[in-house]
Amino acid sequence: MRLPETIRIDEAQGNSNSLEIASIKEIRDQIDEIDSELLRLINKRAFHALTIAELRSATNVTNFSQERELTIIKALCEANTGPLSKSAVANIFSEVISACRSAKHPLKVAFLGPEGTFSHLAALRRFGNSALYLPQVSIDDVFHQVEKGLADVGITPVENSSEGAVSVTMDKFIDSSLTICGEIFSKIRHVLMSRETSLDRISVVHSHPQALNQCRNWLRNNVPGASLVPEASTAEAARIALSRPGAAAVGNDITATQHNLRILARDIQDSLSNTTRFLLLGKNKSAPTGSDRTSLLFAAAHEPGALHRALGHFAKRSVNLTRIESRPMKDRNWEYFFFVDLEGHHESPMVKQAIESLQDDVEFVKILGSYPIGDIESSDS
Repeated sequence: MRLPETIRIDEAQGNSNSLEIASIKEIRDQIDEIDSELLRLINKRAFHALTIAELRSATNVTNFSQERELTIIKALCEANTGPLSKSAVANIFSEVISACRSAKHPLKVAFLGPEGTFSHLAALRRFGNSALYLPQVSIDDVFHQVEKGLADVGITPVENSSEGAVSVTMDKFIDSSLTICGEIFSKIRHVLMSRETSLDRISVVHSHPQALNQCRNWLRNNVPGASLVPEASTAEAARIALSRPGAAAVGNDITATQHNLRILARDIQDSLSNTTRFLLLGKNKSAPTGSDRTSLLFAAAHEPGALHRALGHFAKRSVNLTRIESRPMKDRNWEYFFFVDLEGHHESPMVKQAIESLQDDVEFVKILGSYPIGDIESSDS
């Protein structure tokens, strides 16, 4: 395709760069050969993925293995010698895995919608563009879709580094039969978007309550006269900002593009390290990988020292607790469930012993899932 152009350049500039042009053509020919070989190998990989999908369908197991996919990507990133960055390698092979996984049936992923929300972006980063995404209007609906088999996996926020726990998600785990099969950490970068052309024209800012809270200081300092109005989602806030003069929305840059809104300011979150942790919900348990986290909940007796004794079972076995949260019991005033995250898989000896001994000291224990520890998204990703 480029040969006639190359000849014209050579004729116009003489023969001084003819060797350089010939070298470029040779390199491009090699790239074409590599692309053809890549295509052959990717289709070969897809063929094997289809075979596995057929075997899984015979046992009614979903064609998704969280620990297997993350192990593949981690090994490839560690083997990478450049010039591609590790994040580039992870992105490329996430899409390859997504396409191969979906060769028979696309993975159905329920998320807190609509499209363009941070939950949607986190799901895309984990499952790639070949998955079938099912936006839901509430966290309850995300759980419902997976519980009823209408989605293979769900993704829901559970905590933010600035705002703390998402109580709706935690409360759903008390009665849900679903298992936590993975986690995603995603940097939250907020922008202020509007159809207006400058900050001084903004009189009201719409967004999800957590997004508004995460940007409260910036908004107070930069649009001090604007009222802050909570909405169901950042995407809904963008829709409102497009339709009303003087309105702006807090969200992400993809939402701004989808709604044809101007970005008036970027990175307006009060904390530059602002990160949300999302959980993956499913029906299949994850096998140990050697780098796992376990989530569980328990109810301790309503008496002095009960919580201290419960936590002592983990301290005695040097099991590191990374998070503990309390949530009120709905039917017993001033009594609480305790949610705990700890390092290790529930099948590993020390964790297993700790949970077994805990059961003798509390009213009940529920293992919510063991799953690979997620990588915190780097600030330049």
